[in-house]
Amino acid sequence: MRLSPATVLALPAAANAFNLVLSNDDGWAEINIRTFYNALTAAGEKVILSAPALNKSGTSSSDAPPTTLNGPCEFNSCPSGSPPTGSNATNPYLNYVNSYPATAMAYGIQTLAPKLFNGGKADFAVSGFNVGSNTGLTGIFSGTIGAAGKAASLGVPSIAFSGTTGDQTAWTAPTPLYASIYADLAVNLTETVLKSGTPYLPANVYLNVNLGAVSPSACTKASDFKFVLSRLYTAVASPDDVQTCGSKRLPTESTVMKAAGCYVSVSVANATNKRDAYSAQAPVLAKLGGLLSCLPE
Repeated sequence: MRLSPATVLALPAAANAFNLVLSNDDGWAEINIRTFYNALTAAGEKVILSAPALNKSGTSSSDAPPTTLNGPCEFNSCPSGSPPTGSNATNPYLNYVNSYPATAMAYGIQTLAPKLFNGGKADFAVSGFNVGSNTGLTGIFSGTIGAAGKAASLGVPSIAFSGTTGDQTAWTAPTPLYASIYADLAVNLTETVLKSGTPYLPANVYLNVNLGAVSPSACTKASDFKFVLSRLYTAVASPDDVQTCGSKRLPTESTVMKAAGCYVSVSVANATNKRDAYSAQAPVLAKLGGLLSCLPE
């Protein structure tokens, strides 16, 4: 059964006691990640935001020890000379890491989670939602996807979210319509996976999710969108995909994004090589079946 965004956000915290680590590649002070953080916490989740101090878009799976800042954090969210890692003065769950997205995700899982989850560990990881889509080969270079892949490689199931609409925006700006819609959609999918039970996803797998365009005249609310199971790349001498929607070949992410209407593509990816994870598609379909739709013929 699909949970509407309103239903998800109305669920009591006691029913949603999951420990999540959230990262991105656009930086800890970008409005998308802050909107997603607020939506997840409103849904009752315990969330640690651990993201780069600066915009690190396009850095893929790069990983390096954090260093002292030689300039301010993005949008002047921390001063020049700040230490390699740090947190918001009034909220220790909002953290920057002066390094790459994959580094920030690992720091959240390995260092912050045991402390802020009172000795517990991360149940799940989410990355994004990215400023701009990450379909097909673009995903190889995406730091947002790199962070999700890092979590999966550390044994924490994960989802990377990317949004077609939007520009780099400070967390202090009014929340744009697209950010609110994308946050609702991302929470909906995340909650659906979490409530499906363990294992949340097959081992060493992440979901790559692309959220379609929002405009003033079309796709103006979360309920307008439909989730479609997709594949990362065009099939070339590859195994059959899981059978769904009357076919053994899933549409590519690009096909879903270009379709007339309001769609969200959901692909199953291997964290080791960032390729389609064929054997993991069937378990994901079973978990998401009630949420998914088919593209019109």
